[in-house]
Amino acid sequence: MCGIVGYIGKRDSAPLLLEGLQRLEYRGYDSAGLAIHSSGTGKNAGLRTAKTKGRVRDLQERIPKRFTGTVGIAHTRWATHGAPNDLNAHPHVDAAEKVAVVHNGIIDNAAELRAKLAAEGVELASETDTEVVSHLIGLAQGETLEARVQEALRSIEGTYGIAVLHEEFPDRIVVARNGSPVVLGIGEHEMFVASDVAALVSHTRQIVTLDDGEMATITAGDYRTYTTEGSRTSTSPETVEWAAESYDMGGHDTYMHKEIAEQADAVDRVLRGRIDDRFATVHLGGLNLDAREARTMRRVKILGCGSAYHAGMIGAQLIEELARIPADAEPASEFRYRNPVVDPDTLYIAVSQSGETYDTLAAVQELKRKGARVLGVVNVVGSAIARAADGGLYVHAGPEVCVVSTKCFTNTAVAFALLALHLGRIRDLSVADGRRIIEGLRKLPGQIDEILGTEPDIEKLAAEYASARSMMFVGRVRGYPVAREASLKLKEVSYIHAEAYPASELKHGPLALIEPAVPTVAILPDDDLLEKNRATLEEIKARSGSILAIAHQNQEKADDTLLVPQNEPELDPILMGIPLQLLAYHTALKLGRDIDKPRNLAKSVTVE
Repeated sequence: MCGIVGYIGKRDSAPLLLEGLQRLEYRGYDSAGLAIHSSGTGKNAGLRTAKTKGRVRDLQERIPKRFTGTVGIAHTRWATHGAPNDLNAHPHVDAAEKVAVVHNGIIDNAAELRAKLAAEGVELASETDTEVVSHLIGLAQGETLEARVQEALRSIEGTYGIAVLHEEFPDRIVVARNGSPVVLGIGEHEMFVASDVAALVSHTRQIVTLDDGEMATITAGDYRTYTTEGSRTSTSPETVEWAAESYDMGGHDTYMHKEIAEQADAVDRVLRGRIDDRFATVHLGGLNLDAREARTMRRVKILGCGSAYHAGMIGAQLIEELARIPADAEPASEFRYRNPVVDPDTLYIAVSQSGETYDTLAAVQELKRKGARVLGVVNVVGSAIARAADGGLYVHAGPEVCVVSTKCFTNTAVAFALLALHLGRIRDLSVADGRRIIEGLRKLPGQIDEILGTEPDIEKLAAEYASARSMMFVGRVRGYPVAREASLKLKEVSYIHAEAYPASELKHGPLALIEPAVPTVAILPDDDLLEKNRATLEEIKARSGSILAIAHQNQEKADDTLLVPQNEPELDPILMGIPLQLLAYHTALKLGRDIDKPRNLAKSVTVE
């Protein structure tokens, strides 16, 4: 992984490929490269590659003169096999340098294939799993490029999204998908391919998304899709909802700051058109779950990874409180490997910003195989999880470019509030409580703007806490998922070590870590647990720990308090995480971090 771009048409491909790679820089990567088929003469003819460790700007400087051609593929790599360096960068070519391949995913049997190729006399130039694909295609005997790629794929085990260029077939690019996204962009007498629509929207908004086990051939004027066995498939283009401007910074210094600032509008979008005042409920037409079926559900299990998992924790609490259905959240990466008992009376919900998170998608596929009902809560329309699920709801956060999730996390939590209200009103939630929650939901955008107005105060606090060598985040019940997410945000973007614990667990071990150099961030909503949370502050102060409270009222025992406007108790967690997003942002800014592209991380994790 991480980013794929391809072009075939009448224009010079290299500038278009570089532009596409720049659009995908937010996904996180360590090297970049491209390959074109040049129609020049002499040494400038045929298949040519350029690649380098570093950023896309470094690749631009490495491209030789007269590097032109109307067909090409490109890649930004996030290292899985082999260190970030020039040799391991994509594209990878075969021994004859006639085949170029870019690849997202992991080839599980790469070691076995490398040994087999080496035994046959093939000299492998890199440490990557991807290089075996180019050699297998180069050695294949099919009459067409499609047949050669299919022959190679029959030897491969694992996940892939690949694009293939061949010197002998300069009129086409062949692509294939298994567990890693591939989308086609349909232009006027030109075609594009990418791993993310962000690379395409400045040229076309008509796209085709491949399914797992599906391949495609694109030429300058057409495309066709088929299975890896060769059977034709039927696909129709879809129109991308977001224009190219949605992926720009919009006057902000970073995408993270832009996306934090967009949260009021984003929450307004997820609510728009869904509230039903007459019956004090919401319309969620995409669930494909009628009232009779909803009443038969005895349990809800929510699956996600990272921030999606934390949003699922908030969602599980909302569903239990409003619908009175037992609910819990679990990391999808753990669920899929523990041979879980799949109960026909359990509703499973898969959560993913991209809709392509591999661990979550694999859990969905396993659940479907066992006959479970699965809903998806995703941001990207037409993504793999959205297509695999029985139904679900889109969170409508808009494009989220920064690797660190902010507005999508918030919108996902709001989407869960809508789902919990919907299920609650089907079951035993009263009209009065339904109206109370709806009123709280309507307040959220204005209250988010109010929180964002306190950014100068948060920036000052960040300057104080940036020197911490570690931080502790604590909260009880509704506050605990907020603490988990805030801890993750700080780790991801500032690289300060942070841990999150239920406040009640602090005295069962973690108090040993409390000292002046380890500040504690305490989530203290003004609810029936407030006094117990204050007792936790007493324990911390008794051990000379400093405290930052996120609360609805000033806390005397805290060194600093960030005040958050109060909503309904069930919805307060949605608001209490937002100042902590800003705290993480300004802490990272103070430390000079690469905020939009944190080290070692990728936006959409499509490998195990």
